[in-house]
Amino acid sequence: MSTAGPVLWMVPTSLLPPGQPDEQASRSLLPPQTLQVIAGLRHFVVENARTARAFLKPLVAPCPIQEIQIQELDKHHEQQDWARLLAPLAAGQDLGMLSESGCPGIADPGALLARQAHARGYAVRPLVGPSAILLALIAGGLGGQCFRFNGYLPHRSPARESALQALEKSSAQGRQTELWIETPYRNEAVLQAALRTLRPQTLLSLALDLGTPAEEVRTHRVADWKDRLPAGDALKERLAVFSLLA
Repeated sequence: MSTAGPVLWMVPTSLLPPGQPDEQASRSLLPPQTLQVIAGLRHFVVENARTARAFLKPLVAPCPIQEIQIQELDKHHEQQDWARLLAPLAAGQDLGMLSESGCPGIADPGALLARQAHARGYAVRPLVGPSAILLALIAGGLGGQCFRFNGYLPHRSPARESALQALEKSSAQGRQTELWIETPYRNEAVLQAALRTLRPQTLLSLALDLGTPAEEVRTHRVADWKDRLPAGDALKERLAVFSLLA
């Protein structure tokens, strides 16, 4: 595929796991050029082999999925066998780093593989695809001139409230948008904690099910959210990105 030596391709996926409702619609966000590169790759490093096979199977056809080499990143990165994972590059063949959701290298261990490839002198090239963080930033209206992604907040009070206060202070001092994600079953608790903790004038944005037909993005001042809360269990099983601007 490459004309100037082997390439580590940073391969995006859809924002929903294979088989979930609307996953096909989410996959449609991948542009033709990205799909073309994926179809030609025969070696992948992934986070989860089972979901990776389900995602790749229709994209690499007519090549049988059994002929695609898939290696998993070890969850314990200090024990990672980087030489084994990068062996296709050493053999002159292109390699794909496949994210579990969205774009690799952004809040996932794909960045570590890219770093190791750079250290060994291999080319690393990104492919275009959906990033929930960037989609939330674009649609939320809080501004992307200066922003920070914070991963997950602490799961329990009062640590969660302390983290929200720290994000609000950081946003006010740096005039930057602060973003974070949450496990779907904790979305409601996080939203309620934010409304209890943040100042009334702080802008709070909630982006749900990005890249699907159910996509929804709302941005309001904290003081105005109480009259606009999602009804019932509307947040319970939805993928969410939160952001604030103080």
